[in-house]
Amino acid sequence: MSAPLPKAGDLVYVTRAASVQFIKPISCRVIRVLDWITYDGWCWLDVYQLDAKGDAVVRRSISVQPAKLQSQQPAPTPRVRRDRRQSPSARRPRPLAGEQARSAAPIDF
Repeated sequence: MSAPLPKAGDLVYVTRAASVQFIKPISCRVIRVLDWITYDGWCWLDVYQLDAKGDAVVRRSISVQPAKLQSQQPAPTPRVRRDRRQSPSARRPRPLAGEQARSAAPIDF
Protein backbone atom coordinates (compact mmCIF):
# COMPACT_ATOMS: atom_id res chain seq x y z
CA MET A 1 0.00 0.00 0.00
CA SER A 2 1.43 3.39 -0.95
CA ALA A 3 1.39 6.53 1.15
CA PRO A 4 -1.31 9.13 0.48
CA LEU A 5 -0.22 11.83 -1.91
CA PRO A 6 -0.25 15.44 -0.78
CA LYS A 7 -2.99 17.69 -2.12
CA ALA A 8 -2.80 21.15 -3.63
CA GLY A 9 -2.30 23.71 -0.87
CA ASP A 10 -0.65 21.28 1.59
CA LEU A 11 2.46 22.51 3.35
CA VAL A 12 5.26 19.95 3.44
CA TYR A 13 8.76 19.89 4.90
CA VAL A 14 11.09 18.09 2.51
CA THR A 15 14.13 16.50 4.16
CA ARG A 16 16.90 14.17 3.04
CA ALA A 17 14.68 11.24 4.13
CA ALA A 18 12.17 12.15 1.40
CA SER A 19 14.83 12.63 -1.29
CA VAL A 20 18.63 12.57 -1.16
CA GLN A 21 18.88 15.82 -3.10
CA PHE A 22 17.65 17.80 -0.07
CA ILE A 23 20.72 17.95 2.16
CA LYS A 24 19.29 21.21 3.47
CA PRO A 25 15.55 20.75 4.22
CA ILE A 26 13.05 23.07 2.58
CA SER A 27 9.44 24.06 3.25
CA CYS A 28 7.07 23.88 0.30
CA ARG A 29 3.44 24.53 -0.61
CA VAL A 30 2.15 21.88 -3.01
CA ILE A 31 0.71 23.18 -6.27
CA ARG A 32 -0.15 19.77 -7.72
CA VAL A 33 1.00 16.19 -8.00
CA LEU A 34 2.44 15.59 -11.46
CA ASP A 35 1.56 12.41 -13.37
CA TRP A 36 5.11 11.84 -14.58
CA ILE A 37 6.48 8.29 -14.59
CA THR A 38 8.83 7.54 -11.70
CA TYR A 39 9.97 4.75 -9.39
CA ASP A 40 7.53 2.80 -7.22
CA GLY A 41 6.92 4.73 -3.97
CA TRP A 42 8.02 8.04 -5.47
CA CYS A 43 6.12 10.93 -7.05
CA TRP A 44 6.79 14.24 -8.73
CA LEU A 45 5.41 17.38 -7.07
CA ASP A 46 5.01 20.86 -8.47
CA VAL A 47 5.67 23.14 -5.46
CA TYR A 48 6.46 26.65 -4.32
CA GLN A 49 9.53 26.72 -2.09
CA LEU A 50 8.85 28.96 0.92
CA ASP A 51 11.18 31.24 2.85
CA ALA A 52 11.26 31.65 6.65
CA LYS A 53 8.26 34.03 6.54
CA GLY A 54 6.18 31.58 4.49
CA ASP A 55 6.39 33.56 1.25
CA ALA A 56 6.91 31.71 -2.03
CA VAL A 57 10.39 32.36 -3.42
CA VAL A 58 10.73 29.84 -6.26
CA ARG A 59 8.60 27.32 -8.15
CA ARG A 60 10.09 23.83 -8.42
CA SER A 61 9.27 20.34 -9.63
CA ILE A 62 10.68 17.80 -7.17
CA SER A 63 10.81 14.00 -6.98
CA VAL A 64 10.10 12.69 -3.47
CA GLN A 65 8.87 9.72 -1.48
CA PRO A 66 5.48 10.89 -0.19
CA ALA A 67 5.63 8.47 2.76
CA LYS A 68 8.64 10.39 4.11
CA LEU A 69 7.32 13.93 3.68
CA GLN A 70 6.62 15.82 6.88
CA SER A 71 3.39 17.77 6.83
CA GLN A 72 3.38 21.22 8.40
CA GLN A 73 0.60 23.20 9.99
CA PRO A 74 -0.28 26.18 7.85
CA ALA A 75 0.77 29.56 9.11
CA PRO A 76 -2.16 31.70 10.23
CA THR A 77 -3.46 33.77 7.37
CA PRO A 78 -3.68 37.49 8.00
CA ARG A 79 -7.21 38.76 8.38
CA VAL A 80 -8.42 41.17 5.77
CA ARG A 81 -9.22 44.48 7.39
CA ARG A 82 -12.54 45.79 6.27
CA ASP A 83 -13.05 49.48 6.02
CA ARG A 84 -16.05 50.37 8.16
CA ARG A 85 -16.77 53.48 6.14
CA GLN A 86 -19.25 53.29 3.30
CA SER A 87 -17.92 52.70 -0.17
CA PRO A 88 -17.72 55.82 -2.37
CA SER A 89 -20.55 54.59 -4.59
CA ALA A 90 -22.88 54.21 -1.58
CA ARG A 91 -22.27 57.74 -0.29
CA ARG A 92 -24.63 60.56 -1.11
CA PRO A 93 -22.98 63.59 -2.64
CA ARG A 94 -22.81 66.56 -0.33
CA PRO A 95 -24.89 69.50 -1.49
CA LEU A 96 -23.11 72.74 -2.14
CA ALA A 97 -23.52 75.59 0.36
CA GLY A 98 -25.95 77.45 -1.88
CA GLU A 99 -28.06 74.34 -2.44
CA GLN A 100 -28.44 73.79 1.31
CA ALA A 101 -29.83 77.28 1.78
CA ARG A 102 -32.32 76.87 -1.08
CA SER A 103 -33.61 73.48 0.06
CA ALA A 104 -33.93 74.61 3.68
CA ALA A 105 -35.84 77.81 2.80
CA PRO A 106 -39.68 77.68 2.76
CA ILE A 107 -41.26 77.63 -0.68
CA ASP A 108 -43.80 80.37 -1.44
CA PHE A 109 -46.40 79.88 -4.16
